[in-house]
Amino acid sequence: MPIPTNWSAQLLSVLRIAAALGFLHHGTSKFFAIPPFAMEGPLPPLLLAAGAIELVGGALLLIGLFTRPVAFVASGMSAVGYFYAHAGNGLYPSVNGGEAIMLYCFIFLYLAAAGPGPWSVDAMRAQR
Repeated sequence: MPIPTNWSAQLLSVLRIAAALGFLHHGTSKFFAIPPFAMEGPLPPLLLAAGAIELVGGALLLIGLFTRPVAFVASGMSAVGYFYAHAGNGLYPSVNGGEAIMLYCFIFLYLAAAGPGPWSVDAMRAQR
């Protein structure tokens, strides 16, 4: 049974929330060790910057506030992260461990273009 097309807007919100939760957990891992981060000791500056974008951007995307600009920044950070940490380890994302970050990049690029969906602070602000 196909999903009715009138569910598209709500499913856009569901996609944003699900992606934001996954992205946010990378930030909480880097800063609060929830879940524990694989690297021990102080984080290098590039990982601190990535963690800040994941933590703050993930929280903003979760509630749908400033979705388009935040998603654009998160998409760019994910693209840089893919090429910096994964692309050198092989051509295929399934081999180089970059599947998740590649998907984040394109999901966030889509959200930057499509917006947050109706279940968001941005949508509530637009109604006023």
